[in-house]
Order: sequence, then C-alpha cells, then structure tokens
Amino acid sequence: MDKDWLLKTLETRFNENMHRHENLKWENVLQKLETQPKKLEILQKMENFGGEPDVVGFDEKSGEFLFFDCSVESPKERRSYCYDREALDKRKENKPKNNVLDAAKDLGIELLTEKDYRFLQTLGNFDMKTSSWLKTPEKIRKLGGAIFGDFRYATVFIYHNGAESYYAAQGFRGKLNV
Repeated sequence: MDKDWLLKTLETRFNENMHRHENLKWENVLQKLETQPKKLEILQKMENFGGEPDVVGFDEKSGEFLFFDCSVESPKERRSYCYDREALDKRKENKPKNNVLDAAKDLGIELLTEKDYRFLQTLGNFDMKTSSWLKTPEKIRKLGGAIFGDFRYATVFIYHNGAESYYAAQGFRGKLNV
C-alpha cells in the first residue's frame, strides 16, 4: 500500500467534493485515518476496485467518519456478480466469478442499504448507466430475491431481481466507518 499516495488521493477527492461533507475538515479526517491503519488498508482496496471512496458524513455518537463508494457509476471492478453465496451455488451454468456479499466482506466493507443509497443520491447523480446491488431485507432474500438501485429520469429507482441474476452493468457499492 502506498499510504502517501492514498492519503493525497483521498484529500484531493475530499476537497473537490465539499458538497458531500459540508462543515467537515480534512485535518480531522486525516488525524482519524492516521490512527487506523487497517481502515486505511480497506480504503486502499475500495480505491483499487474502482470505488473512489469519499467522506459523506460524521457520526456524532461514535465519532466516526462515514466513507461511501462515490464513483459516478457502479465500480467497474465489482460488476457481474450475483447477490450471495447461496445464489452463486444455485447457478448450474454461466456462473459469475463471485457474489456481492462475499466480495464486500473480502474488501472489509458493508453493502449500502436502500436508505444509504437514497442518501448517496442526494450528493450527486450516481448509477446513471449502471446499477448497484443493495443490502436486501431478509424477508425478500428468503423468497429468492434481492434489491438494487439506479438513477434514471432524475429519479432514484429501487428494483428487485432473483438473487442469482447478474449483469455486466450491475455492481455494488460499499461503506466504511473510520
């Protein structure tokens, strides 16, 4: 990991997108990052896999900064995955290379929820050509489905599909508390 390069990349993105984190200061974010090398490694993975992580908030209770994948489109290196291991195991033909939940766990991030995704869309227009799998409520998953979102016609849409489905333009976004 090139710590200096990553910190400079995160600082530049932070400064270029102040609308995502008004009232927050980079110096405070940097101080937190420098005390948590494992979280910095996760941010490096998010960056390496096309997520373009950025600060989108601060949790007063926990004292943590919230990072989301803020790439304009669903991260290219995280596309063409089905939803979870169960869905992957059910596919007999044309299996995707991985599934979203395992890939997110391997990266050390949590999948965005529908609420997170709707919040992200208040910070810009994301997934105008792609879509992103979202943390699916257990009730829906037990019935074989999974949810995803995108932004079309100036509107956030949340859809459903079979959890075993996968598409070249569908990936996933994650979040990390630091």
